[in-house]
Amino acid sequence: MAGSPFAWIDEQARTRRRAGLVRTLRPRPADSPLLDLASNDYLGLARHPEITEAAARAAKLWGGGATGSRLVTGSTELHAELERELAEFCGFEAALVFSSGYAANLAAVTTLGPHGSLVVSDAGNHASLIDGCRLARGTTQVVAHADPEAVRKVLGTHAGPAVVVSDTVFSVDGDAAPLAELAGACREFGAGLVVDDAHGLGVLGEGGRGAPHAAGLAGAADVVTTVTLSKSFGSQGGAVLGPVHVIDHLVNAARTFIFDTGLAPAAAGAALAALRLLRREPERAARARAVATTLHSRLTAERLEAVRPDAAVVSVRASSPEQAVRWAADCREAGLAVGCFRPPSVPDGISRLRLTARADLTDGQLDHAVRVISAVRR
Repeated sequence: MAGSPFAWIDEQARTRRRAGLVRTLRPRPADSPLLDLASNDYLGLARHPEITEAAARAAKLWGGGATGSRLVTGSTELHAELERELAEFCGFEAALVFSSGYAANLAAVTTLGPHGSLVVSDAGNHASLIDGCRLARGTTQVVAHADPEAVRKVLGTHAGPAVVVSDTVFSVDGDAAPLAELAGACREFGAGLVVDDAHGLGVLGEGGRGAPHAAGLAGAADVVTTVTLSKSFGSQGGAVLGPVHVIDHLVNAARTFIFDTGLAPAAAGAALAALRLLRREPERAARARAVATTLHSRLTAERLEAVRPDAAVVSVRASSPEQAVRWAADCREAGLAVGCFRPPSVPDGISRLRLTARADLTDGQLDHAVRVISAVRR
């Protein structure tokens, strides 16, 4: 009798346990007592009354789900309104909303990296960009992290269409990509630039308009950006922004748009409300950056190895995966939720606590967080 066709899974599970890399789900209650430095709610909008009420209104008006793909029944007036205002806010000609930021990244990379093209990808890119490169029919070349000269060298080896793909702010350490230099390298060789601004939108640029806007690249004919609506906007979903003809191409060619159910109306309504609130309260972006800077300075004063943040992510190095897991668990026991990044989620193999600054954190909460992190390290 043949054995189980999935027996190999058990061996992989044993390998993960030996390496201290087992991941588990931990459902959170609706009213958690923990101080949250783990979520990506950078502007503190996920529970803001305006945002939750907008989500509820949209669900009552349009229904609990989009009911179909965007090209069938899944596009509502709310989606179109969100796309118009998002493009205008970020400084691009057009936008296209997807059901997630992951889907938006897959769409951008696969449709702009066709057969015969070259896709140049930063070694520190998010998994969604990496998967987009794997699915693209072009040839992918991975280059050293945040290294425009390495990009130039690779582009110089290819004569056909090419795109350079990078995060604007890398999610592991919170460091920013050298966007102006990358754009310069692309323009030397006639390549396009595709950047994922998941961790820049709402935090960087004038009033939170994003990293491309801050770098003077918003609206450029050779730049496409992707964003998520699930971080600074406290909602769900993603979008691709760029020239009109690029967005039209995605509508006709992006499989994660054509064959996926549209973003739920409640999420679209919440994101639109968050965008409008940020327009009224642009100081939230500066506050998120200030909180991150304060966290970094106080942690390093405690002799912790923290990476200087370029946006709202603060990374604190741990000596091993086991120490990182134990450290995060001890923080939780002390009432503080922090992220725990370890291989294979981190490309450099270095485990760390990942802290996220929020615009609504008080100085007292920051003091408490630093005390806890410092007290439970071991």
